Amino acid sequence: MSLAPYRVMWTFVMFDLPVDSKQARKEYTRFRKTLLQLGLTRMQFSVYAKALPSEDAGDCLATIVRMALPPRGEVRILMVTDRQFGKMEVFAGQKQVAVEDIPEQIGLF
Repeated sequence: MSLAPYRVMWTFVMFDLPVDSKQARKEYTRFRKTLLQLGLTRMQFSVYAKALPSEDAGDCLATIVRMALPPRGEVRILMVTDRQFGKMEVFAGQKQVAVEDIPEQIGLF
């Protein structure tokens, strides 16, 4: 089944969390592990993403992420279509590299 690029949604979770105490580091680690358990992939430090088949699935993932929020810090959740995601420019140093493809198996919620 081929999904249209305007239906597939990429959900991004971006965060800045404090790590100034042992407890804060535990909360950071717990949140990061939750994102990984939910199937998000690290794209950059503190930026995780997951491709989902629809906006509704993205909303569901966002709800679960909100339930796992740590008590301090800043978290942003952003959804973009696969078409918008494909327009992203990615650079490693000064060399442009390819944008990630949609995973073969898209997560379902």
